[in-house]
Amino acid sequence: MAKIKQIICISLVLLTFSAKAQNIVLGAERTALYLPLLENKKVGIVGNQTSMIGDTHLVDSLLSSGIDVVKVFSPEHGFRGKADAGAKIEDGVDVKTGLPIISLYGKNKKPSNEQLEGIDVLVFDIQDVGARFYTYISTLHYVMEAAAENNIKVIVLDRPNPNGHYVDGPIRENGFESFVGMHPIPIVHGMTIGEYAKMINGENWISRNEKGQLRSFMKVIEMENYSRNMHYDLPIKPSPNLPNARSINLYPSLCLFEGTTISIGRGTDYPFQHFGAPYLKSSYSFTPKSGAGSKYPKHGNKECFGTDLRFQEDYLTAINLNWIVDAYNQSPEKESFFNNFFDKLAGTDKLRKQIIAGKSAKEIKATWQDGLEEFKEIRKNYLLY
Repeated sequence: MAKIKQIICISLVLLTFSAKAQNIVLGAERTALYLPLLENKKVGIVGNQTSMIGDTHLVDSLLSSGIDVVKVFSPEHGFRGKADAGAKIEDGVDVKTGLPIISLYGKNKKPSNEQLEGIDVLVFDIQDVGARFYTYISTLHYVMEAAAENNIKVIVLDRPNPNGHYVDGPIRENGFESFVGMHPIPIVHGMTIGEYAKMINGENWISRNEKGQLRSFMKVIEMENYSRNMHYDLPIKPSPNLPNARSINLYPSLCLFEGTTISIGRGTDYPFQHFGAPYLKSSYSFTPKSGAGSKYPKHGNKECFGTDLRFQEDYLTAINLNWIVDAYNQSPEKESFFNNFFDKLAGTDKLRKQIIAGKSAKEIKATWQDGLEEFKEIRKNYLLY
């Protein structure tokens, strides 16, 4: 009976998500504001499967409006969003339109001068999920930097942040820069992709050239009727292993497990909705298997025991550290629990050392507060909603 009540509660929450989201007018939908900026221009699109205006892809919409789209740039997971996390994405041609597709993942994370030749305007339209290690904001950084170097305008079509209702996590420290941690921000930043673009520009995070300061000529097409405290259920999954609102809400907390021996369910029907390992003790279990979106899952074909998070009643409004602290404490081989990726995801080595030292989640999170307050003050300068 309790399980049925949980399912009903979650269903009501998801219905609320959808009902509220219906009132939002996305940046991409406000065509009257940006089509005039694209007329008689050579246009490049930075997009993927989430770049939709209703049932029509942004590329198709612009072409039907007579806009001269000449090239598409795609981020991690590819233009159609089907590739594994970290998988090599090849350049190619869009079958529907015949447009060349340039991958911005792997060795070529930043558009080259040659790839941008002849382009007047770049339109960035990708659904983000509000976590520092979700690589679309890193792609945004490199696109803005390359555009600035080539005197190309950037238009960002804003979309909601499904985790925009809170800010949490350690600030990325100097020395821990990577593609999953480009900027000195917390794990959960609480900003839309448009607001984040303004911060990249305003904080001078894009590289300077020999003449000194370098900024992108950038315009954000804002949404209408959006509030960051509004629940938003994404109509299209932003990547293969974030299939629903539950997984997206759990992602900032569970992604830290990617730097450990714990599986977060890649290779199952519920990625980022449960976690486990062969050595944990639990009555709940799952078995990861190779498949679409997860070719080589952690602990493939091995039964993993752990925790099912699909039916928890409340959506997270903070990072849950208890899960990873408890998993570490249960690990029989603590010296191998963390791998080299963990510090990149955390943006610091302090979190790993605190867990090893036996600090509680509450004690660890208390050490984040000064950095979070400083970030929130900076963040105020760039908020649009």
